Amino acid sequence: MSRSDERAAESTAVAESARYRRESVDLRRTLEVVGVSLVGVLGALMIGFVALDWIRHYPYAGTVPGLETLYAVTQIDPAAGVLFEQVLIAGMWVDHFLGTNVFQHAFMWRSIATGVLVGIVAPLVGTYLVHRQMALIGETLAHTAFAGVAIGLLVTAVIGFDGSLLFVALVVSILGALAVQWLSERTSTFGDVPIAIMLAGSFAVGTLLISWGRGFMSVAIDIEGFLFGSLAVVTADGARMMAVLSVAVVAIVAYTYKQLLFITFDEQAARVAQLNVSGYNTLLVVMTAVVVVGAMQVLGVILVAGMLVIPVAAASQVARSFRETLYLSILIGQASILGGFAFAIGLSLPSGGSIIVVAILFYLLSIALSILSDRSSAAISMH
Repeated sequence: MSRSDERAAESTAVAESARYRRESVDLRRTLEVVGVSLVGVLGALMIGFVALDWIRHYPYAGTVPGLETLYAVTQIDPAAGVLFEQVLIAGMWVDHFLGTNVFQHAFMWRSIATGVLVGIVAPLVGTYLVHRQMALIGETLAHTAFAGVAIGLLVTAVIGFDGSLLFVALVVSILGALAVQWLSERTSTFGDVPIAIMLAGSFAVGTLLISWGRGFMSVAIDIEGFLFGSLAVVTADGARMMAVLSVAVVAIVAYTYKQLLFITFDEQAARVAQLNVSGYNTLLVVMTAVVVVGAMQVLGVILVAGMLVIPVAAASQVARSFRETLYLSILIGQASILGGFAFAIGLSLPSGGSIIVVAILFYLLSIALSILSDRSSAAISMH
């Protein structure tokens, strides 16, 4: 073979290799977009269920022939009541085929809906936190939310407050997030010192309030469920709150994606470009507080930070860009939630620990894939 023929063969091989890589990347992106779209559809269905559970108790505008009297007595919207019952009937069939006895109950569907939404928004916000080395703030705000639950219990016992404990926890957690941000910007200590102080202090306050009020509080609450996560902790109010907050978080991240990305990778350049860095940092920690309070229902105070960090860490092992990390972390987070629920239901175990164990398995799998593809030292691109 002549030299020119060898060069032509080499050029052909290089072109074929480049074409194969392009096709592989295109297929990978397509699968990621399809996967995230399916997760989005699942999330929309869960929001629809929560909304259906909500509106069925409100005065109805229409009627369903033959059911007006039945549902008028219970003040349930006939149309919404029928659709809600169909969901529970479908759950009965699921129980029949799986040999379980949980899916026919409304509380289980509320827990699943809350978990699915957590699997979307927790990795979404966690991607920014991990790349900004702020993973510890999720744990801090979870402990702050626990203090909020304790404050809510005391308020309920003392003045007869009949509102949602999660709403009190949300308010306290947001205030804690603002306090951490203020301390980080206005004190001369290292960046993670205010976070560590808030973590220990808020949990200490929560335990002291619960211990102090145990003697005169008549309100029954599953503290272990809030600490380690439980499917029974999720209430109708909690599911509704999670649905509303999830829509808000997704909308905010979509609207501020470029600004948050800029600040994440080069905060100094963002300041030079006259972006409101302090404002966006505050927005990020507030969104983290919102996600933490919702996730606390199924993951528990102690384990909630895992859903912010582990799916993102797993995705970072195999992703080639920030956007791909975002997509993969949502897919891994959703798989961890659903797999953890299956594990918890099948073995009658706490949901929080089950979800985190499944997430860690995905993380170990991603490390193995990274080693096999020899990408462990590859740098992530800002796209």
